[in-house]
Amino acid sequence: MEFRRAVPQDATDILSLWNAAEAVHGVTDTIEDIQRMASREGAAFILAVSDGRLAGSIIAAFDGWRGGIYRLAVHPDFRRRGLARALVAEAERMFKQWGVKRVSAIVMKEHPWAMGFWKAAGYTVDDRIVRFIRDFDQ
Repeated sequence: MEFRRAVPQDATDILSLWNAAEAVHGVTDTIEDIQRMASREGAAFILAVSDGRLAGSIIAAFDGWRGGIYRLAVHPDFRRRGLARALVAEAERMFKQWGVKRVSAIVMKEHPWAMGFWKAAGYTVDDRIVRFIRDFDQ
């Protein structure tokens, strides 16, 4: 398994990965938004590639205050091999290089398998906060 940074040309393959992994669809799941994130400073859009095939993704972003993990996804053909943990470890390695002190991961609470994964990875649920969102019409 090879880990590398995403480039804008990976956008179509990333969308295909997220669809195969049954990731929750969001308003930023577009070619243009993925290309922008792949080009962004202060973020690591990390891909796991096996024999030229996209196996997983994770986004590690740092806003100067806290680190955030987004879009951890593993293709079904590559699950149960430790790839999700390896992707988290790659993101954490980037955070340590950037001097991050706290990391938040956005996790869908109605996905018990995801909740279990993050707990097993050493993360805790912060019951003090709720995430508020607002989508802008384009």
